[in-house]
Amino acid sequence: MMVTLRLNGTRRSVDADPQTPLLWAIRDIVGLTGTKFGCGIGACGACTVHMDGQAVRSCTTTLADAEGHDVVTIEGLSPDGAHPVQRAWEAHNVPQCGYCQPGQIMQAAALLKQTPHPTDQDIVAAMAGNICRCGTYLRIQAAIKSAAEAEK
Repeated sequence: MMVTLRLNGTRRSVDADPQTPLLWAIRDIVGLTGTKFGCGIGACGACTVHMDGQAVRSCTTTLADAEGHDVVTIEGLSPDGAHPVQRAWEAHNVPQCGYCQPGQIMQAAALLKQTPHPTDQDIVAAMAGNICRCGTYLRIQAAIKSAAEAEK
């Protein structure tokens, strides 16, 4: 069955069961592999994408849920890596293993869109569902603050 959505600004029709997790449609059908599989139950945040500007877990969002919506993956956030969050991530040397970083960046970008000048508590609350196995949480927080300052 065909499901239609806007993916990174392009209208896409995906031929798959509507109950297929959006993550697998993005990775396996469309071929965008920046969005990562972590837990499969929406608890780790590695698969975070934006749907209509909101951070969602693509492993628990079905194609049917995404139909007709605007979905943005890490590849679509900024094709040249110039998004303020991506620049701040680099400046603060956030990644270690890097596996969780697409989801972390997408969650942070959604936070800053909703709350352009977050407090430390805002950052901790928004990022709480994104797990970093390497423990770079302090660098993540510093990078988010830096990205918010860059946007002033």
